[in-house]
Amino acid sequence: MVKETGYYDLLGVKPNATPEELKKAYRKLALKYHPDKNPNEGDKFKAISQAYEVLSDPDKRSIYDEGGEAAIKKGGADTGDYRNPMEFFEKFFGGGFSSGRRRERRGKDVVHQLSVQLEELYNGATRKLALQKNVICDKCEGRGGKKGAIEKCMQCQGAGLESRMQQIGPGLVQHIEQVCRKCSGTGETISEKDRCKQCHGRKTVRERKVLEVHIEKGMRDGQKIMFSGEGDHEPESQPGDIIILLDEKEHQTFVHAGSDLMMKMPIQLVEALCGFNRIIKTLDDRDLVFSSAPGEVIRHEMTKCIMDEGMPLYKNPLEKGRLIIQFEVIFPDSIPVSVIPALEQCLPPRPEVEIPIDAEQVTLSDFDPKHRGQQQQHHRMPYDEDDRYDDGPGPRMQQCSSS
Repeated sequence: MVKETGYYDLLGVKPNATPEELKKAYRKLALKYHPDKNPNEGDKFKAISQAYEVLSDPDKRSIYDEGGEAAIKKGGADTGDYRNPMEFFEKFFGGGFSSGRRRERRGKDVVHQLSVQLEELYNGATRKLALQKNVICDKCEGRGGKKGAIEKCMQCQGAGLESRMQQIGPGLVQHIEQVCRKCSGTGETISEKDRCKQCHGRKTVRERKVLEVHIEKGMRDGQKIMFSGEGDHEPESQPGDIIILLDEKEHQTFVHAGSDLMMKMPIQLVEALCGFNRIIKTLDDRDLVFSSAPGEVIRHEMTKCIMDEGMPLYKNPLEKGRLIIQFEVIFPDSIPVSVIPALEQCLPPRPEVEIPIDAEQVTLSDFDPKHRGQQQQHHRMPYDEDDRYDDGPGPRMQQCSSS
């Protein structure tokens, strides 16, 4: 019999669970509640790790079964390991959470923006890109100087940071940490005479790298192309990545919208009413010919589409989206009065309007937003004329009418 079952309950096992059952339960729960996957479950992850830390050790488990959690906390067993659940997790899994091996230091990633035309995203393309990156100095093999010449920085004691106290008010002191000025945060110093003449003690040098960037059909604006391990190198760390970020430039005819292409097509009023034939030059230099249906009237801003003539689908370029066309009908400024009767015979009849007897006849004028202020100024003129008869600052005379 056990005194309490809290740790067993956390792992979801019975008090008589075998070591394999405990291990299986911890593996499942630790992966589920790891901070990388559930950032808000840090306490749960810590509790699970603590429970397994105790129950996986026969001596600690025996102490827990006899005296419960209180016996563990009183020092009945060495409980130092589970105070850092991340280290215990990596020890259990043999490395980091995402890769199944211990996480290694990595150099910085290099992000480069590459301007591309819509034709390149449609047809695919290969571009050469030259850039600069840090590589390990081959002359000193990344040491920064002669062998044995590297010493621990005495100013920061190898920490790379130095701290100081700053008074910010009466009785108030602020603790400030900053990068060590002597070693620039490396924690190491090399005397001037022992420094590498090629990298000047920096351990890395700049190198020009030419990459071939393969733009695949159907890629989109903002899509990333990754070159793993081609980024900056740093001593005792894995190289970073080079990330190419595609920046699509505006096209004069088409707009890229997902798997679709969109365009606007102006047509004359006669084409909208009587039909038209049009040709579209595609992004792969083909000619598409299409016509409006006989008798169909194309309204202003009406939208039509041509199936399978849009953008190729990424990783499936034989499939394409739609080519969407929005028509803009261009109306004539005027028509000859003599043709109006003939037009009326072709068009639907006008609606009949019943005009009231007391209706006022007005005239339509061209609208000019600037003309409004002039009208208001014009309407104020009679009042301005009245102001000329103001004799002074005293009360103005009012006209009276006598009957």
